[in-house]
Amino acid sequence: MNAFDVVLLAAVLVLALVVIGAVLVGIRTMRRMGAGPAPEDPAFIAEKDRQEQSLAALRTAADEANSTIDVAKSAAAAARTEAAAAKAEAKAARAEARRVLDDARAEADTVLERAHKQAEADAEQLRTAARRSGEREVAVLAATTREQAAEVERRAARMDERERMHTEEVERFAERERQLTAAKADLAARESALAQREVELTESEELRRRELERVAGLTAEAARLELVEAIETSAKREAALLVRDIESDARTTAEQRARHIVVDAIQRVASEQTAESVVSVLHLPGDEMKGRIIGREGRNIRAFESVTGVNLIIDDTPEAVLLSCFDPVRREVGRLTLEKLVLDGRIHPHRIEEVYDLARQEVEELCLRAAEDALVEVGITEIHPELVTLLGRLRYRTSYGQNVLKHLVETAHIAGIMAAELRLDVPIIKRSAFLHDIGKALTHEVEGSHAIIGADLARKYGEHEDVVHAIEAHHNEVPPQTIEAVLTQASDACSGGRPGARRESLEAYVKRLERIEEIAAGKLGVDKVFAMQAGREIRVMVKPDDVDDIGAAVLARDVAKQIEEELTYPGQIRVTVVRESRVTEIAR
Repeated sequence: MNAFDVVLLAAVLVLALVVIGAVLVGIRTMRRMGAGPAPEDPAFIAEKDRQEQSLAALRTAADEANSTIDVAKSAAAAARTEAAAAKAEAKAARAEARRVLDDARAEADTVLERAHKQAEADAEQLRTAARRSGEREVAVLAATTREQAAEVERRAARMDERERMHTEEVERFAERERQLTAAKADLAARESALAQREVELTESEELRRRELERVAGLTAEAARLELVEAIETSAKREAALLVRDIESDARTTAEQRARHIVVDAIQRVASEQTAESVVSVLHLPGDEMKGRIIGREGRNIRAFESVTGVNLIIDDTPEAVLLSCFDPVRREVGRLTLEKLVLDGRIHPHRIEEVYDLARQEVEELCLRAAEDALVEVGITEIHPELVTLLGRLRYRTSYGQNVLKHLVETAHIAGIMAAELRLDVPIIKRSAFLHDIGKALTHEVEGSHAIIGADLARKYGEHEDVVHAIEAHHNEVPPQTIEAVLTQASDACSGGRPGARRESLEAYVKRLERIEEIAAGKLGVDKVFAMQAGREIRVMVKPDDVDDIGAAVLARDVAKQIEEELTYPGQIRVTVVRESRVTEIAR
């Protein structure tokens, strides 16, 4: 008997108990009705009706219980039938499972036997391959051994050759030491001879001094005192006359001298580099266009300068005007504005403002495109948009004739190559080198070194601290502390110092001339120094009393040697030492 049969039997028993209870309640009710009060009592009648209704309900419940029992019996019979069918199916399934298991065991035995055969064949192949590989390795080891033996023989031969050369070098050193010993002996003999001669010269000088004192009738001290008194009196008179002449000359030439100093200072500042970096030239189709650019009573040129912030210089140069501005981006916007106005032909203040807006947008787009192209070329993808804008402004910025944006790209490539050779973090070093001159985009707007400005910008826009330190330390404003900073300095020097990268600036040229004059002026006996022929010749005036002819030759050689050791310059520098004696007297 399964679980379903047990549950069904329990349900039948419960229903039987319910029916028996209902029958007992009905019998008890009928007895009460037979022994109760008279039928005429309304309460009795109501109670009787209620009892009859209850009895009817119990009978109905008994009928329903009987029907439920019948249904349960039929369900139990169906369940028994299904259980018998399930048992038959289970027996068939067990038989089928035994058959499948027997087939699987037979097939497993077959597969196992086949696998044993395949494993034996594979093992034989592996043994054959291992034997062949061992033979090849033995051959390679034999060849390597032969090469190493040959290398040992070559090294032994080189060691023998080095030992022979070392022996010859020792012999040469010994011979040189013997020569030095002989030279020292010769020098000692010459020193003793010179000392003897110095003693003789001292005695001769003493005899000559005594003879002069005897002839003059004065001692050397008395003669010196008389000579000093005479010279002092003459010097005081000449000094008074000289002071009077100097004061008079100073009064008459003070203003002229001041003008010469100012003009000389202006000439020194007006360098070629400044002129080339702040001026753009625009060619015109004809000279009549100059009048249209100026406008009636100069209103067009005034409007152009007030809108663009660029000075417009119209001179006698045929078919050309100059645009001057220290901001390269603003100068380029002004050049494009004037070029569009000249091509359009309509030049008036309102049209100037319209074309200026168009030119400014065009220059901004060109700058942004140039910055994006540079970033793609370097391989930098994630960067703040404000830094991209500042990088684009460097498209029109030059440093000693070298374009700054191209210099940044070249520096990044050089730094990346060096970092790859050193097996360092290539992306962070390329990023440091590419952003090291970002501060030059703001040098006209913010005061301070471009290295410190660039570091502040990088820190503001979320760059890594190593990148910030490399930017601020690439000109040693801050001592470099990381390998990124050192490689940024090296790549910057390589890019700026390669041949043809930059032209020599006027400042470097002037400093080189000043250093040449300082080298010559620092020698003893030098009176005046002039750097001539654009620094290709230096003329040194010496005092004839302090420097003789032999000393002049030695001085020229010393100056030339020191210039060769300390300075870098194109071509050659001729050193000319001039020694002349002059006697001048003024009759008053």
